[in-house]
Amino acid sequence: MSVEEQPRGYRGATEDERLLAPNNALSWADPWRVMRIQAEFVEGFDALSDLGRAICVFGSARTAPDSPHCRAAEDVGRLLAEAGWAVVTGGGPGIMEAANKGAQAAGGVSVGLGIELPFETGLNPYVTLGLDFRYFFVRKTMFVKYSQGFIVMPGGMGTLDELFEAVTLAQTGKVTAFPIVLFGSDYWQPMVDWLRGTLLAEGAINESDLDHLQLTDDPAEAVRLATAPAAAQ
Repeated sequence: MSVEEQPRGYRGATEDERLLAPNNALSWADPWRVMRIQAEFVEGFDALSDLGRAICVFGSARTAPDSPHCRAAEDVGRLLAEAGWAVVTGGGPGIMEAANKGAQAAGGVSVGLGIELPFETGLNPYVTLGLDFRYFFVRKTMFVKYSQGFIVMPGGMGTLDELFEAVTLAQTGKVTAFPIVLFGSDYWQPMVDWLRGTLLAEGAINESDLDHLQLTDDPAEAVRLATAPAAAQ
């Protein structure tokens, strides 16, 4: 089917948007899209299979470079690299860029896993190993498969998505010995209080589910908590 024949709204859309279009408007393309998804998985597996020990650092792309959160993320990236860990981020600006910057400055492996977005700006300049993905679910698989833990800096919807996906995988036993460190107690404590005061109080979660979350305001402690399970093996 030519571009002119494509359904209304198709042109200019991201691959995720096309895949999730309502009313099955793009069913003509779905069999071919499966091949593209498969190729994206293969590319990610091939590029990251020799990565070694790695920790994902998540956080907002909107945070100013001179903010305390970005300075802390740079320290986290540097400390991880100095300890021999690869640093994996979403490859964007803000906190992600700061963590990649710290890792690169320390001579470590600085990974950026980007995603196709309507406002995509490309990978930040501190990435030494970069991949761009069309599909969120492929990218998310790479985050979890090739890291041994998450350090979650202050962030927005995307950061919350990655955080709660990791918590769900830990809660359901899909990943084991997978530390999730929340950096910034002022930022995250209200959320943890809500989880405890509402979800736990209503019986929607167990007390043990909250044990997956560890809070800190110290970059060195964040690195220690995130890497401790692997170091103990």
